[in-house]
Amino acid sequence: MPQLTSGHEITLLRNGEQFFPALISAIDASVDEVRLETYIFHFDRSGESVAHALVCAAQRGARVYLVMDGIGSPPVPPQWVQTFAQAGVSWQCFSPLGRLGLLVPVRWRRLHRKLCVVDGRVAFCGGINILDDRWDMHQGALESPRLDFAVQVKGPLVREIHQAMLQFWTRLQATKAIEHLAFEQARQTLKQGKVAVLPDAAAHKHDMGLRAAFLVRDNVRNRTRIERAYCKAIADAREEVLIANAYFLPGRKLRHALMHAAQRGVSVRLLLQGRYESFLQFHAYRPVYGKLLAAGVEIFEYKLGFLHAKVAVIDREWATVGSSNLDPLSLLLAREANVVVESRPFASQLRTELLHELQTHASPLVAQTHAQRPWTQRCLDHLAFAAVRCFLFLTENRY
Repeated sequence: MPQLTSGHEITLLRNGEQFFPALISAIDASVDEVRLETYIFHFDRSGESVAHALVCAAQRGARVYLVMDGIGSPPVPPQWVQTFAQAGVSWQCFSPLGRLGLLVPVRWRRLHRKLCVVDGRVAFCGGINILDDRWDMHQGALESPRLDFAVQVKGPLVREIHQAMLQFWTRLQATKAIEHLAFEQARQTLKQGKVAVLPDAAAHKHDMGLRAAFLVRDNVRNRTRIERAYCKAIADAREEVLIANAYFLPGRKLRHALMHAAQRGVSVRLLLQGRYESFLQFHAYRPVYGKLLAAGVEIFEYKLGFLHAKVAVIDREWATVGSSNLDPLSLLLAREANVVVESRPFASQLRTELLHELQTHASPLVAQTHAQRPWTQRCLDHLAFAAVRCFLFLTENRY
């Protein structure tokens, strides 16, 4: 289980409206280094503002490193390729599809985490992509901003986040060197990435008892850290479990943890995506709702706009904010990152935000209504669910 440590200052950021000004302000104040990872980097108004801040940082002499996912991000516009090159911004596209696309199973492993570290003094982690709140890659312009969260982190935890990003960058560089048969260069690159050269981040004196941990999920040592953290916190819950998650298809262990919590009298409420985004997203998740509802779990579907949050609050003290959905893609294949916070003030703030959305912009899912949905919809649900099971079989993962 994650070791929670003290001495951190963690600020909750809601939506791009709060996230982008904080991120750009930190980059604008950079002196030595900026590292940014994201699933989607879209060169819309918000994306260009971040890109401009990165370019200015590089022109001032800061080292700037950017990684974006090869599926999530559209191609970088040619003018920005040139601008990055002229400014000295180092950027990579993680695992481009190539000619065979998703027919190659290794391509299913995506970079889904959203992280940034500036000068080793401030970090960002959450679910917010470099994408305008009112724009969707598939739906176009949105009437309402998507609901999402991130955190700004100061203190010792920044060093852990920086180390994870440094290791990932050096592995990408080493992989590129190996592809070009530069084995000695690859060995030296990996060696350089083992130790982050950073000043010790000072602990904040007024953290009011806040403790935190940084969790990553990858396909090497940290395959189940985020899922196990959820299961442990839910198993320990005494009063309340409140989860908001965009793509929710939990595995057996997590489903049982939620059902057992509800059956022992814990209030378990889930705020889930209520709008159609894709066939699998809308249909594959619904077959698991029946058992959860029967066990006493309350499910609410968000209706105002698109839900993109991946957060939770348990017993008004334990909270997590990050990039990890509770579905097979996030918990079995993608690179994810969450921050876990143990703090009543922080948890209460996030809980207030979630309860407001749940009570004003969501509709409860009634067990009887769910069971009596049209047979055509039930057929589509089970067809989509079977497709996910087939996908899991191909990946040779138990879930």
